[in-house]
Amino acid sequence: MTTDALDTPPLARLRAEVAAGRVQEVIVAVPDLQGRLQGSRLSAEHFLDEAAEEGFGACVYLLATDAEMETGPGYAIDAWQSGFGDFVLRSDPATLRLLPWDEGTAQVIADATWPGGEPVEIAPRRVLRTQLDRLADRGLTAFAGTELEFLVFDETYQQAWDRNYHGLRPATRYNVDYALQGLSSIEPVVRRIRREMVRAGLRMETARAEVHPGQYEIVFRYAEAMETCDNHVVFKNGAKHIAAEMGHALTFMPKFDGGEGNSCHLHLSLRGTDGDAAFAEEDDPAQMSALMRHFVAGQLACMADFALLMAPNINSFKRLQPGAFAPTGIGWGRDNRTCPIRVVGSGHSLRLEHRVPGGDANPYLAVAAAVGAGLYGIDNSLPLPAPHSSNALADPEVPQLPRTLTEALHRWESSEIAAAVFGESVVAHYARAARTELAAFERSVTDWERIRGFERL
Repeated sequence: MTTDALDTPPLARLRAEVAAGRVQEVIVAVPDLQGRLQGSRLSAEHFLDEAAEEGFGACVYLLATDAEMETGPGYAIDAWQSGFGDFVLRSDPATLRLLPWDEGTAQVIADATWPGGEPVEIAPRRVLRTQLDRLADRGLTAFAGTELEFLVFDETYQQAWDRNYHGLRPATRYNVDYALQGLSSIEPVVRRIRREMVRAGLRMETARAEVHPGQYEIVFRYAEAMETCDNHVVFKNGAKHIAAEMGHALTFMPKFDGGEGNSCHLHLSLRGTDGDAAFAEEDDPAQMSALMRHFVAGQLACMADFALLMAPNINSFKRLQPGAFAPTGIGWGRDNRTCPIRVVGSGHSLRLEHRVPGGDANPYLAVAAAVGAGLYGIDNSLPLPAPHSSNALADPEVPQLPRTLTEALHRWESSEIAAAVFGESVVAHYARAARTELAAFERSVTDWERIRGFERL
């Protein structure tokens, strides 16, 4: 980072906040493979005097672990072989923000680089940057929005842990989809989440209760794709922090029980360097341009191969089941929520809604998958098949999404398209992450097995 970079408006504002005594610490965070923020707290003075320019060291294993922070051989980064050395976290000043839920604290998102300055290619933020750079080479910019659902419970995280996550009481008692009553238990915590996210710089558009008891959705305004993903991870981390402070637990996991799952519908559109809507016909803004038709065709062609980046965990596929109001077949339609690709809007708002990702999706990887698939469709001038005007899931001829993580792993690892779009090291690294998840599950004994076999087998 140059001296000029240290004088960027975000850092200048931080200096003013520190001088006024309002900020004492800065969290430097990198998004990991699961889309979580990992990092360290630095004194604000140390960050401004050294780390903002020189970067900050963090152990390489942070980008080669499972949800339990277990690492091992097989990743593109082998922490054991490298002696658990460091890469360098280089802060992106544009992501700097104050955290209303963490008094006296600012946070900045960083990119992982090797000590020589080369980017860590398998880092989720870098995977997305590579695809956005490919778009930029064509004079295009991606705008995205993510719609995250979550469940709120009356218990604390500690109480949930002590109960083995059994017998938890949702913060609403029944289906309150779009309801304006029956929200007295959930409203205090979600109100604070809404308002503190706005204070943190996110632009809220809508918020409402959802179908599953205790379920809620907050929609923030779309932005340039990388900014949206950065906001997404800040929101998830902050929402959990706020809920915990208020004596609640919340979860974004795709399928908590047999009820409705938590989705993360991804909205995506493209614009040219002149700001024009690249997805809309110039003469008829409600109609898809040839570029958009190829882009959507690319989603359909790559959806099964790239499913691992949209649905990265075993639990992801518990949501993607018939009758669960989540896609299982591969198709598209105009304003058709039974399809994994829903096309909506007009002009600048003409966009695709990708309905495969759940609440566990890493936003950087999910958006990278959608952009990479769209570019594959454009580069190969793929024709767009006819839309589904009714229930796409009812058609037995519709190609199917992978039904399990094992199937998604096989499609990803054997995909020539994935290797060409993302590179062999990225494919291998995320294949290893899926294998680690599968191995951990296969070693576990579940409640289902005990109920089924304890007495009767």
